[in-house]
Amino acid sequence: MAQAKSGKGAKGKTRPRARASNGSNGSGSSPARDYSIAAVGRALDLLEALSRIGPSPLAALADEARCTRTAGFRLLRTLEARGFAIQDEARGMWRLGARWGVLGRAAVEQGALAATAMPFLAALGKTSGENVYLRIRDGLESETIAIYQADPGLRLYSEIGKRQPLHAGSSRLLLAHAPEAVQTQVLAQRLPRFTPATRTDSAWIAADLQRIRTRGYLLTTDEVVAGAATVAAPVRDASGQVVAVLSVSAPTMRMRPPRPRALLPVVMDAAVKLSRILGASGAEVATRVLEPDRKGGSATAREATVAAPALASPGPHSMFR
Repeated sequence: MAQAKSGKGAKGKTRPRARASNGSNGSGSSPARDYSIAAVGRALDLLEALSRIGPSPLAALADEARCTRTAGFRLLRTLEARGFAIQDEARGMWRLGARWGVLGRAAVEQGALAATAMPFLAALGKTSGENVYLRIRDGLESETIAIYQADPGLRLYSEIGKRQPLHAGSSRLLLAHAPEAVQTQVLAQRLPRFTPATRTDSAWIAADLQRIRTRGYLLTTDEVVAGAATVAAPVRDASGQVVAVLSVSAPTMRMRPPRPRALLPVVMDAAVKLSRILGASGAEVATRVLEPDRKGGSATAREATVAAPALASPGPHSMFR
């Protein structure tokens, strides 16, 4: 049997050709071919709507996903048949199916968050000229899952897989957004001191967790490593929960005021952009960020737009109320 000609299917139909990654066919003369499938996009919109607003009737989901109720119903029935959606017929409510747990665990095992974050870490590292780190909470500790080294000559303050307690450094931002039970358990322990600047007083830390949630960022100096300063911002997922902390760390000799405040807007911007890729949404809020006066004077306040949490963050611990 004669083989099909290059670029042709078995029936002679031309197959779509892959395009160059820069959005052209390599010559810059044609736009990239759009391979997206509308029905798949609508299904994903519905699933993201379910993750944001929780168990809901069809009408609310269709409105949130901006699709017709007829299309929404058919897509949800298809997802239900595969175990990705469940309907409570007595109440008419739809919710995510248990099948997503398998995919979620697989995504974690395959390093999906770190892989997704790397372009944002690289962009921030190139802009700031400093190393960038991504940490997550795992139980009562934090773990570094991604690093962008801006310059091989720059000192690394962590390494992939390194774990540390949640009360010090950028990890405290993760503690600020952890469930109250986790916060209480951490603060009930005897907290280790890494440097003379490490805060170990539980009452002070509890109050600082509230300040972190109010500000939406964290600046630390010398708390984990003497001579290191960090600028950190939260990363949220589609549910609005903080799933990671994105931070820039550098020697204090390069992070003397007002530089940490000057880096804060770009760190927060990178965290917001990564959060949006992870599905975070919600009304935009204005957070006051202190920046150095361009003329070299004292710091002045600027309104920086950052993503609002879709879900409320935990409040102060009951043990300190």
